[in-house]
Amino acid sequence: MTIPNLSRRKFQLGAAAVALSLLATGCGTSSGSESNEEVTLRFAWWGNEYLNAQTEKVIDAFEAEHPNIKIESEPGEWGSYWDKLATKTAANDAPDVIQMDQKYIAEYGGRGALLDLSKQGGIDTSKLDQEALVSGQYDGAQYGLSTGQNAYVIMANTKVFEAANVPVPDDTTWTWEEFMATASKISAAGDGKNYGAAYGSNEADLIIWLRQHGENLYSQDGKLDFDTATAASFWERLKEQRDSKASPPATVATEDSGAGLEESLFGTNRVGMAWWWTNQLGSLESTTGSSIKMLRAPSVDGSSAENGMYYKPTMFWSASSRSKHPEAASTFINYLANSPEAGAILMTDRGVPTNTDIVESITPSLKPADTTVVGFLKDIAPDIKDAPPVPPVGAGSVQNVIKRYTDEVLYDRLTPQAAADAFKKEVEGMLASAR
Repeated sequence: MTIPNLSRRKFQLGAAAVALSLLATGCGTSSGSESNEEVTLRFAWWGNEYLNAQTEKVIDAFEAEHPNIKIESEPGEWGSYWDKLATKTAANDAPDVIQMDQKYIAEYGGRGALLDLSKQGGIDTSKLDQEALVSGQYDGAQYGLSTGQNAYVIMANTKVFEAANVPVPDDTTWTWEEFMATASKISAAGDGKNYGAAYGSNEADLIIWLRQHGENLYSQDGKLDFDTATAASFWERLKEQRDSKASPPATVATEDSGAGLEESLFGTNRVGMAWWWTNQLGSLESTTGSSIKMLRAPSVDGSSAENGMYYKPTMFWSASSRSKHPEAASTFINYLANSPEAGAILMTDRGVPTNTDIVESITPSLKPADTTVVGFLKDIAPDIKDAPPVPPVGAGSVQNVIKRYTDEVLYDRLTPQAAADAFKKEVEGMLASAR
């Protein structure tokens, strides 16, 4: 099969994407002919030094069990990972196995750059959570296997709460009004040095807000699925956080958004509440030296069943559709998802495994923070609704757009309604141009 050449511009996911025709259906399907062949797979992922060392350890374990398959490491950092992956993919030089994020699963899979894992022999999905499995599907194809479950929560720094003499609220019943009041009290006690809450202004924040109002960011057929009035109320709330001094001034927030965890307001114990993913609990406690309490999202009426939370795959294991060794790539992905040896190494740093057998086997060895996360995800299960639709092709940079319009509102350059109108129009254009 001849693979068409791609320009870097056409696959640059940080900019407006355009429709591509990459690979014919069925390309890369495993034939089973390379089972004993000595092959080398390139494996790309993003992470910090700790995750890099952990990943190298799991690679060593895999190679010991599969001596005919050598894994060539390509670690990276989140900030530059996607530009590099887009460049390599456009040059027909994508890694064989790719750590993938949900907001890009359709961007790459929908353009034919990822292998349909459901067509590959050697991948066992029988023990994987079915909703997590669906989260890696797009247009009927399985483009990724979830590395583990996650939830987007408010992390409460108890050290900051205690310094302000403010009690941690009951997250099973709290409302947005209580959230705002709590944050304002912490800010008042901080006297301009500490703040009650950071702004939540990424894609997950907006999704949770919309779901609380019976809407969603995307529909199942890949269109926008919300009223601009609801989106405007999201930015109204963030503006209220600023005006009530529950959150920092816009200039402080902008500076904080570019800081690493160690230098951030939360990391230096200067903010009481901030939105993070559950798998980050251990890092947050280690950095702050404080006990961190995970809190459910506030809701409009104080009902935790209506707070819009959902389980999200932390990331995915995917494979390039242009890999010369799809069977070996699938063998490696199956090992990462289903092997007890891999589970014992990876633990919960990429989310709580969706393979129930793996969770059971690693639970006795979990660190206290990880045990807390496993318990928390189990506790919120009764209130968790179905996961939101997979972001469609063209949606890879929507998170950046949300943050940009948040800045426009916080700096009073746009009203919340004007920001919502402009946001919807811009994203509709992005999705349309990608079709």
